[in-house]
Amino acid sequence: MSETARLADQIKRAFDGDAWHGDSVHELLADVRAAEAAARPIKNAHSIWEILLHIAAWDDAVIRRIGGSAVTLSDAQNFPPVKDPSPAAWQRAVNAAKQTHDDLVKAVAAFPDSRLGEQVPGKKQSYYNFYYMFSGIVQHELYHAGQIALLKKARR
Repeated sequence: MSETARLADQIKRAFDGDAWHGDSVHELLADVRAAEAAARPIKNAHSIWEILLHIAAWDDAVIRRIGGSAVTLSDAQNFPPVKDPSPAAWQRAVNAAKQTHDDLVKAVAAFPDSRLGEQVPGKKQSYYNFYYMFSGIVQHELYHAGQIALLKKARR
């Protein structure tokens, strides 16, 4: 198995399931309804919905960086606001995040191992290569999975 296939597998597990640590992002969201996703059970914390949009924004940023773009997210792009808190909008957000994540997994799996040491476009730090970014997106998803788990407990 190639290194990028291993990284893609870890990215997939963090979001979609069968992760070593426990519930993945998608598993945690399975029983979350729109009202719970939009709620703020912890003062000054992001909602589950905002966290999901944030995860999707960074998955998309990584996809675009793979494509050669130097991507930096604005504050509004980093944590997009929830504009429509309806159940239909929540389902669309979950579906869109899942699609973006699936696209990311495919892009990483297709990425050549020979390029893992290359600098990510727009990044000046010498350590910020594709391997670092792909490993980091796994960490990012798991970090936010923990936040979602805590928000769910705080609400119930």
